[in-house]
Amino acid sequence: MLHIPYKGGGPSVIGLVSGEAAVGFTTTPSCIHQLQAGRLRGLAVSTAQRSPYLPDLPTVAEAGVPGYDTSAWYAMLVPTGTPTEIIARLNAETARALTLPDVKSRLDATGMVPKSSSPEELGRLIHDEVAKWGKVVKALDLRVD
Repeated sequence: MLHIPYKGGGPSVIGLVSGEAAVGFTTTPSCIHQLQAGRLRGLAVSTAQRSPYLPDLPTVAEAGVPGYDTSAWYAMLVPTGTPTEIIARLNAETARALTLPDVKSRLDATGMVPKSSSPEELGRLIHDEVAKWGKVVKALDLRVD
């Protein structure tokens, strides 16, 4: 396979739909409409569980790579030194906003699965992700061009 370094999910999906690329890894929001329209064929989702928006797609683990589990995620971050009461309020209001019907319907349309957590849980996730991907970078001796 030829590696094509697209600058984001949108261009990579265009490359797949146009036939410029034969296979690709992309996020659900980038490709869900093309999958639903039948212009792309999904092979698997990379998360540990099937997507509620694409329930017929197996996970990579189900498709034959046991233990495979990786996903894109988004988080709200603030500068170091932000008062804890401000962080708590932002966290609570963000969690509340994710339950609002209009927000939920917009996220549903993109195939995003919203999940709120505590600032401490987010800190652990970031720490774990840096450790996991740091091992990959070191094992492959990756360098920035």
